[in-house]
Amino acid sequence: MEKILKIMANIPLFNGLPENQLRQIKQIAIDKFYNKGRTIFSEGDEGKGFYIVADGKVKIYKVSMDGKEQILHIYGPGNPFGEVPVFSGENFPANAQTLLKSHLLFFPRSAIINLITENPSLAMNMMAVLAMRLREFTVQIENLSLKEVPGRLATYLVYLSKEEEYPDKISLSISKGQLASLLGTIPETLSRILTKMNQYRIIEVDGRDIQILDHGKLQELAENGKLN
Repeated sequence: MEKILKIMANIPLFNGLPENQLRQIKQIAIDKFYNKGRTIFSEGDEGKGFYIVADGKVKIYKVSMDGKEQILHIYGPGNPFGEVPVFSGENFPANAQTLLKSHLLFFPRSAIINLITENPSLAMNMMAVLAMRLREFTVQIENLSLKEVPGRLATYLVYLSKEEEYPDKISLSISKGQLASLLGTIPETLSRILTKMNQYRIIEVDGRDIQILDHGKLQELAENGKLN
């Protein structure tokens, strides 16, 4: 219980709420447990509620007409997902599936809306979260449509380095196949780019571990998008 409250207190949606309100919100949450590879919801399903990852990892993705998968987001502990369609009254626009055995908190739409109505602070937090999601999609669209794959990869590595305790060392939490899908490319292309970045001494790759050798060149690649 205390672990869940700590997770909830640290996410933007519930940021700044007193403990008694967090406990009230936790009471409406439904614990859901999924094995690896389980579908949480599919594109077009009714948005009956949203989720928070308490433990595990979840991918949000779409599938094209020819069956190609495009990963949109990968969420770990503390990340909410599915909240935008819930509060817009629409169906889920993508699919969600567990990448690991996961413990999720499910918040029914009707119950959370009642709490928001009674709690202006929660309503303001929700607006901030929706704005953040919009910015995330804007950046992702820019990366996929305007940058070549080396620039997308460099941008992602720069982002990961800022999240790490030691910014020179990155450990990928997803497979290279999943990373390729997230970047809108194929594994073979990703492997070639990683090899080339290794040859240029920008990074050094050892399995899922990546050491950044030159932050300046990595940042330049993220901005310019091309390996010369």
